[in-house]
Amino acid sequence: MREASTELLVEADPDSNVTDLLLERCHKDPFGNLYAHKTANGWLNVSAARFLADVTALAKGLIAGGLNPGDPVAVLSRSSFEWTLVDFAIWMAGGVTVPIYETSSASQIEWILADSGARRIFVEDTAKAELVHALVEQSAVLGEDPVTIIRMEHDGDAPNLTSVSAVGVGIMDSELERQRSAANLASVASIVYTSGTTGKPKGCEITHGNFVLVARNVIPFLPELLMQEGARTLMFLPLAHVLARAVQVVCLTAGITLGHSAGASGLMADLGSFKPTFLLAVPRIFEKVYAGASHKAAMGGKSALFTAASAAAVQYSTAVDLAARGEGPGPGWLLGLKHSTFNKLLYPKVRELFGGDVGYTVSGASPLSLRDNHFFHGAGVPVLEGYGLTETTAPCTVNTPSMSRIGTVGIPLPGTTIRVAQDGEVLVKGIGVFKGYHNNDEATRAAFVDGFFRTGDLGELDADGFLTITGRKKDLLVTAGGKNVAPAPLEEKLREHPLVGQAVVVGDGRPFVAALIGLDPEGLADWCAENKLGVLSPEEAASDDRVKAAVQSAVDEANKLVSAAESIKKFAFITAELSVESGHLTPSLKLKRAAVLSDFSAAVEKLYQK
Repeated sequence: MREASTELLVEADPDSNVTDLLLERCHKDPFGNLYAHKTANGWLNVSAARFLADVTALAKGLIAGGLNPGDPVAVLSRSSFEWTLVDFAIWMAGGVTVPIYETSSASQIEWILADSGARRIFVEDTAKAELVHALVEQSAVLGEDPVTIIRMEHDGDAPNLTSVSAVGVGIMDSELERQRSAANLASVASIVYTSGTTGKPKGCEITHGNFVLVARNVIPFLPELLMQEGARTLMFLPLAHVLARAVQVVCLTAGITLGHSAGASGLMADLGSFKPTFLLAVPRIFEKVYAGASHKAAMGGKSALFTAASAAAVQYSTAVDLAARGEGPGPGWLLGLKHSTFNKLLYPKVRELFGGDVGYTVSGASPLSLRDNHFFHGAGVPVLEGYGLTETTAPCTVNTPSMSRIGTVGIPLPGTTIRVAQDGEVLVKGIGVFKGYHNNDEATRAAFVDGFFRTGDLGELDADGFLTITGRKKDLLVTAGGKNVAPAPLEEKLREHPLVGQAVVVGDGRPFVAALIGLDPEGLADWCAENKLGVLSPEEAASDDRVKAAVQSAVDEANKLVSAAESIKKFAFITAELSVESGHLTPSLKLKRAAVLSDFSAAVEKLYQK
């Protein structure tokens, strides 16, 4: 059993809560820009004083409407400035925020409202209001208590942000302060439901202490990102995800200007206009940027140049990383010359894709492939990979600019201990670990051992405390021959190919390992254009020998990572796109393995037919 710890850097007043961070920020720099609100005319800055005034007005409106300290309030919306405003207003009024992914089904929304006890819900727009109204009318589990639906808009006759704020004018400041200060570090700030890769989502009780201590400690832990004058970041991850919420609180505490992007579809344009200094992303974004850059080069007749530049970036980053570990001499003069040349010709164009001002990026939610990690490091967009779960308020380990090892997820955050059990399971104790599962004492008891949270992930700690995630306990495949196979590394390598959108490795109880391959629509179109094949539909591509040969080459590359017994022997195409909407990915783009295996069981069976 191996352990690694990082000492707590900053304490917090036990009687404080998240709203004290806002009051502190406003007192320190009332006219500093906390948020950038996207409008039709560009980005509109919102100062700390303006934000506090809006939060206060909305909080008073909630109190006037009967909200008591500790009452849960749900939020159903994509990420936006209004989401952030509502979140802090709920806390200011003494309430508990219950986020719901905007992609959630009616049954999921009903379950979260019932389980959390929330009888107030903020919704993005009229369409979401009608959805919630319909399910409330038909629900047999919500009981007789009415559900108040508030639109996160400022117009119309139905309850909305403006009308709720207006009814709070009679609430005294003393009453607001009584409710605001009712919560302390031990109080529940948010019930965050797991994105549900298996079964019904469980409500994780995240405390004010979790948010406050993570924010106060991660800032001095990552000063290169979070303590720079003029620091800006763009939020496009769903705020229903605890990682986005944690980063939101960090930015407020540090006085970093936070902009909200509508989502991945408009991200590249928003990066260009907002120009963040650092960026939080998920691996799929890095994969898309790499594939897009490769395709653009190919269509411009510069495919060979991009291939050479990509190889140089990976080789240069690898040499630097090995030298930092004391395992190599670093880049030689020839590699240094090649890297310097490409740093003038091509790498600036890669940096421009992130807005041009990004110093560092942070990747989380799922593993980033080694190829992509080294490429972006070598191209001057360093990726700091981290690790965490909903139950740890997201980050519990992260690479830092001064302590980084590519391929690992970094060292423990301050005030955090990581332990690897005898069976390889990663255990966590520390400032971010949640209070427990809402209304589920049995699950809470099962989730802890010796005071450590059982993550369900498998990992290794090196001698310097860097954690490497090697797989997930429940995802381990055991072939009929008794060979244990971790599917994640194979799937990550397969996704590096531009044709591959998703890969699902199978073989549990089977005679050999196989894979289901989901083609990436954009990658397929780009690949066809580059190879002058015309337009192929996913169905046509699945039976095209040239596509099969290209994907087989990706399989061959992935198989180089493992032994012969762990290698993928056969693959089959999934012509339907695996997405959040299809129910096969979580909102944080993690694979719902059980859902894929259930829906495509016939394809799996066909792989093993003699």
